[in-house]
Amino acid sequence: MQNLAISVKDLSKIYGEQTAVSHATFEVPLGTVCGFVGPNGSGKTTTIRMLLGLIKPTGGSGTVLGEDIRSPEKYLSKVGAMIEGPAFYPMLSGRENLKVLADLGGFSYARVDSLLEKVGLGDRGSSKFKTYSLGMKQRLGIAAALLPDPQLLILDEPTNGLDPNGIQEIRELIKELADKGTSVFVSSHILSELEMISEYLVMLRKGKVLFTGRTQDLLSQQKAITSIKPEYQVDLNKLVEIVNNLGQEPRVESGMIHIAVGADFGATLNRAAFDVGITLSSISTQQPTLEETFFEMTEDK
Repeated sequence: MQNLAISVKDLSKIYGEQTAVSHATFEVPLGTVCGFVGPNGSGKTTTIRMLLGLIKPTGGSGTVLGEDIRSPEKYLSKVGAMIEGPAFYPMLSGRENLKVLADLGGFSYARVDSLLEKVGLGDRGSSKFKTYSLGMKQRLGIAAALLPDPQLLILDEPTNGLDPNGIQEIRELIKELADKGTSVFVSSHILSELEMISEYLVMLRKGKVLFTGRTQDLLSQQKAITSIKPEYQVDLNKLVEIVNNLGQEPRVESGMIHIAVGADFGATLNRAAFDVGITLSSISTQQPTLEETFFEMTEDK
């Protein structure tokens, strides 16, 4: 358990006749960024709330930083979290709000200004919270989650409301924290961002874990798409016939043939096309992105 930030086994939460989380099992290694993804209503927030001791599980078990989730008082002092949007006093400034939280948590004021700078609010720390944009409120929420200098940081949609520059800044902040040993468990609907920063992934659908493990392992399991375009469109149908004869199932779109195969097939097809007098103007292979993989795995069958 000492090398794990989070470990859950058969974790479930049932509300009446509705199952929010069903027998979830996954692990998050220490010092890594783990993306937590799933469609709306898949059980992400419910899982996070169980990890933080805000609700009790119906069944199963789990640990956070080696401590049982049924005894959250043993680990919450080492965990920072922002879930379902931050809540602050509207008439107080960002700095004053952080000082209130520092008082409540017994943290030093010395961290307040450095955290405001870290999340990009150094020049707005004296402004009242009610004047903050949604993105600024998110930044302040992350600063508040970092007050305890946590070993584990849990973030629920941390880039909500941020512009592209703000999203990039939060991405760099998360990377920086992980590089310095902080474990980050982050849920987000911006999958392109998670693909860039998450070494590990937990994917949920309808309360069940579809995948848990290294991001690269998930992506490498998916079939690449090779796209071929003939030099002359009149050869397109003949090229489709060649692909079929080679045992593949082509999809024709926008004058190109798309096949769920790796780059090696391109050379085979190129030779077969050349043998019958067809020249190709382009051959390219792309590995599916996390977003494409996510939608394929979570779509209703």
